[in-house]
Amino acid sequence: MKPKDKPFYKKNLLNLNGDLLDISSPKVMGILNITPDSFYSGSRYNDLKTIIEKSKKMLEDGATILDIGGYSSRPGASTISVKEEYDRVIPVIKEIKKEFPFSILSIDTFRAEVAEAAVNEGATIVNDISGGEGDKNMFSVVGKLKVAYILMHMRGTPLNMNQLTEYKNLFKEITLYFQNKIEALKEQNVKDIILDTGIGFAKTIKQNLELLNNLKYFDLLGLPMLVGVSRKATIYKTLNITPDQALNGTTILNSLALTQNINLLRVHDVKEAVETIKLLKPF
Repeated sequence: MKPKDKPFYKKNLLNLNGDLLDISSPKVMGILNITPDSFYSGSRYNDLKTIIEKSKKMLEDGATILDIGGYSSRPGASTISVKEEYDRVIPVIKEIKKEFPFSILSIDTFRAEVAEAAVNEGATIVNDISGGEGDKNMFSVVGKLKVAYILMHMRGTPLNMNQLTEYKNLFKEITLYFQNKIEALKEQNVKDIILDTGIGFAKTIKQNLELLNNLKYFDLLGLPMLVGVSRKATIYKTLNITPDQALNGTTILNSLALTQNINLLRVHDVKEAVETIKLLKPF
């Protein structure tokens, strides 16, 4: 897309607790699920040695950010305690920062307590699927910590979100959600906000594909955008395959997102995403 085709100004520089990250050229976020029940078996990592090896490979393959989560958000995922989530992710963050001190880490959590502990160990991005709904303290904690915040759209929780997919106007309702949350975040002095429309969260497959075909609609909010469609049900259910077979579909939908000026791709397969960006960069 040429500059003249961009009608809205978008913020493309993130302040990550004092370090600046330029995302005017799309970057890749690699997924590290420290869970036994992630929907994609290839992303489950349970021992520290394997996690460090996977982190090393993702960074070598071109990941700019590693997103570490200890609470599965797949539909119907079971609840775990704060302590269990903490015990899963904090040792991992400590070890990654020890092995790769210059790595940029994101903590995938909706709990302010876990987010704060992760930031204290070196994370500089909080990726909250609940948009602050899961913990009333999240916005104030993120503001205090002065880190970037990924604001995702979702209704309900992973337990019931698939029953909450009726919208009168999908795009207007998501935009209003974002506007209200952005205002609340700014009141807490959160300055670096990244938007995520929440592909696969409280949306039907048709709605997910509609969003992916019209991501430019949200440029009017002037904030960077993340897309996370990697190996999700929108791909494997549409194609009648398994998550293990959904890499090609992931690449296709990532390509679609990249043509619409998005800033971050959250993926299981870093090498392929980096190659996709390189091939589409001239356009």
